[in-house]
Amino acid sequence: MAGHSKFKNIMHRKGAQDAKRSRMFSKLAREITTAAKAGNSDPEFNPRLRAVIATAKANSMPKDNIERALKKAEGNDGENYEEIRYEGFGPGGTAIIVEALTDNRNRTATDVRTAFAKNGGNIGGSGTVSHSFDRLGLITYGADAGDADAIFEAALEAGAEDVESGDEEHEIWTAVENLHEVAKALEAKLGEAQAVKLAWRPHNQVEVSAEDAAMLLKMLDALEDSDDVQSVFGNYDISDEVMASL
Repeated sequence: MAGHSKFKNIMHRKGAQDAKRSRMFSKLAREITTAAKAGNSDPEFNPRLRAVIATAKANSMPKDNIERALKKAEGNDGENYEEIRYEGFGPGGTAIIVEALTDNRNRTATDVRTAFAKNGGNIGGSGTVSHSFDRLGLITYGADAGDADAIFEAALEAGAEDVESGDEEHEIWTAVENLHEVAKALEAKLGEAQAVKLAWRPHNQVEVSAEDAAMLLKMLDALEDSDDVQSVFGNYDISDEVMASL
């Protein structure tokens, strides 16, 4: 999930962390298999695969799970996933982009449309909101990687375009074509990143009221619970005060 909502705190509100962790590993495995099938199964020659494996390792995904996902791609076991993007509006006029990997379009469309419809949102066609976002590379480090100044200097030297530092993490943004080069340079200075991926960055943020935030969080939870949904990006800004009131 991407959006200013202190999402790590939101995740802890739901509980059932073991189930969440298992679901995350399943989604990462699906992405690993898809990336390997789409390119070379050797991460050294497949930037997309290298990025998702880095994210998997940063999230403590067991090595056996990673290797099993790679073997599925090499064995061409029949699991072929289609990449689909949904765009729409959430509560409070927020713009939402959902990226999915699916082997059943109808199932995924139903999951996504239901999550929107039941929580004050609506799905639009392709291009409905993506024009209000930039497609960029995103490298994420935990707050313990260094203070804001140190991370900014390291990112600048590595060739990144921008840095956003918060209480829990640092988000380092790059041009898509420079993502892996910048990530490699940062890893040499800061260690392994929490995540290295392509992301949608909104041009502007929309501040969300407490009432709209409550519905938006339910929608995000519902989307996250779908096995087919890989990532959700939005232009929402939920303040600490609003979060504390929920």
